[in-house]
Amino acid sequence: MGKDNTEELIRQIQKTRQELASSLYNDFFSEPQTPASLPETDKEAGGNKTVSQENSPAGPSAGSTQAGGPQAQTAQGEGGKQAPPEPEEDPMDTLNSLIGLDKIKHDVKELTDFARIQKARKDAGLKSVPVSLHLVFTGNPGTGKTTVARILAKLYAQIGILSKGQLIEVDRSGLVAGYIGQTALKTQEQIQKALGGVLFIDEAYALASRQEDFGQEAIDTILKAMEDHRDDLIVIVAGYTEPMENFINSNPGLRSRFNKYIEFPDYTLDELMGIFDLNLKKYDYVIEEETRGHVREKLASEKLATLENFANARAVRNLFEEIITNQARRVAEMENPTLDDLKLLTNDDLVDPEEEQMDAVAFANSLAEDVSREKGEESEIQEPESEETDVQEPESEASDVQEPETDSEE
Repeated sequence: MGKDNTEELIRQIQKTRQELASSLYNDFFSEPQTPASLPETDKEAGGNKTVSQENSPAGPSAGSTQAGGPQAQTAQGEGGKQAPPEPEEDPMDTLNSLIGLDKIKHDVKELTDFARIQKARKDAGLKSVPVSLHLVFTGNPGTGKTTVARILAKLYAQIGILSKGQLIEVDRSGLVAGYIGQTALKTQEQIQKALGGVLFIDEAYALASRQEDFGQEAIDTILKAMEDHRDDLIVIVAGYTEPMENFINSNPGLRSRFNKYIEFPDYTLDELMGIFDLNLKKYDYVIEEETRGHVREKLASEKLATLENFANARAVRNLFEEIITNQARRVAEMENPTLDDLKLLTNDDLVDPEEEQMDAVAFANSLAEDVSREKGEESEIQEPESEETDVQEPESEASDVQEPETDSEE
C-alpha cells in the first residue's frame, strides 16, 4: 500500500472519529433505524429540542423526502424519477425493538390501547371516560425516557389522539427567564411549538427547587395550557424518582393532572453489553473476545461505583467513544493499516497510554506532596520534646542550693 493510500486511510479514520464524536449519541437512537434506546438527548442552546421526523437528530434522512434532503438527491430512478420513499417504521415496532424495558413496553401498550378505545367510543357517539394522558417518567439518566416519550408521541398521533406527534424537549433553562414577565412568554413559546404533540420537560423538579424565582410562573403557565389544549397537547415531566415525587406533591394542580407514573429501571449488565454490541454492529467495528470481557468489567465497575445515579446507556456511549478514539490513535500510527485494522478493537484500545502516563505523574506528584506534608507535621510534633528537656534545668539549681548545708555542718 503506497503512501497516498496510507494518508487516505488516516484521513478516513480521522473523519470517522469526528463524525462519531459529534453524532453518535443522537444518531444511534434516531428513528427508524435504531434498535435500542438511549437516554435523554443533550440540550441545544436555549434548553429545548424539537424531536420529530423532520427535525430528528438524524436529520431529514430519517424518512424524509424533502427537496435537498439526502434521499431527494440520491434516490433517483431511471429517467430522473424519484424513487418512492421507504415506509416509516411503526412506532410500536420501534418500541418493541428497544433493549430491555419490558415493563415500560407493557405500560405504553396499555396506555395506547386505552386511548385508542376511548377515542373509538367518542367517535361512535358513546360516552368516554375523561382521563389524563399526561405522564411522569422517573428513573436515573440514560434509561430511555426521552426515547420512549418520542415513540409515545408518534403512537398517539397514529391513533388520532394528537394531530402531529412531534416531541419538544425542554428543561428549566428553556422555560424560565431572568426578568419579571418574561417567563410566561418564554414558556408559552415552547407550548406553541408542542401543540399537536408532546412537551417533554426534563428534570422538571428544578422548576420548584428555588424560592422566590420564576419557576412557579412557568408551572402555572403550563398548567393553564394543559387545560386550554387538553385535546391536542400532552405533557410529560421526567427526572430522578424521589425529587419528581416531591415536585408533583408540592402543587395540587400538578398532583391532579399528573396521576400516572412510569418508572424506568436501570439497565442490567447484559442489557448494557447488548447496547455496546449494537454500537459495534452499527458502525462496522469488531472486538476481540478478551477485550469484550474487559469492557464488561469496566461497565460493571462503574455501575457498582455509582448505584444511585448510574448513567446507564450514557455510560455505554461514553465508553464506546473512548475506545474508538483510542483505536483511531493507534491505527493512525500504522504505516499500512488494513481493513481489518480499521475495524478491530483490542485491549490496547481500552486505555490511552499518554493519558495513563499523565495520570501516573499526577499521582506521583500528589503522593510526594502528601509525604512532604506528613514530614512537616512530624517535625512540628517533635518540637515540644526539646522544650521538656529545658525544663529539667531547675533540678540542677536545686542541687546547688544544698551547698550551704555543707558549710553549716562544718
